Amino acid sequence: MRLIDADGTQLGIRSTSDARALADKQGMDLVEISPTANPPVCKIMNYGKFKYDQEKKSKDSRKNQAINRLKEVKFHVNVEEHDYQTKLRHAREFIEDGHRVKASLFFRGRENAHQELGFEVMKRVVKDAEPFASPESMPSKMGRALVMILGPRKGQLKSAAPSRPAVK
Repeated sequence: MRLIDADGTQLGIRSTSDARALADKQGMDLVEISPTANPPVCKIMNYGKFKYDQEKKSKDSRKNQAINRLKEVKFHVNVEEHDYQTKLRHAREFIEDGHRVKASLFFRGRENAHQELGFEVMKRVVKDAEPFASPESMPSKMGRALVMILGPRKGQLKSAAPSRPAVK
């Protein structure tokens, strides 16, 4: 087998027993790097540390991935003004935190006969959310609901968003 030392120097082609003896002498492990090569390539290394470093690299790469986060705010056709303002405020907070917002409006019972009222509520949401969000998809009918996706306005930076007061 072709043997590589812990510091990366090539030790040449050695027998398996000779390679194991060298690894034991250094207090390290003999790890097969490329079993399909001719001759196979082995390296003397601390396998526990190697495995730890690999896990750390994979964890860091997962941490840096962009996560598509979606929050939902639910409305009804006959939503009262205070409830509407509260839901709109929550949508603003979600968008300022970097989330996209799914605005859903559900029809119950006879409300299905007056879907134009639901579209009016959704148009109002688009108009009131205009300072901080823009619709990524316009309201569309899905079963008994209207669904719309809101995202942050183009060119709006997170630092430019007004900060929320701290709660004491």
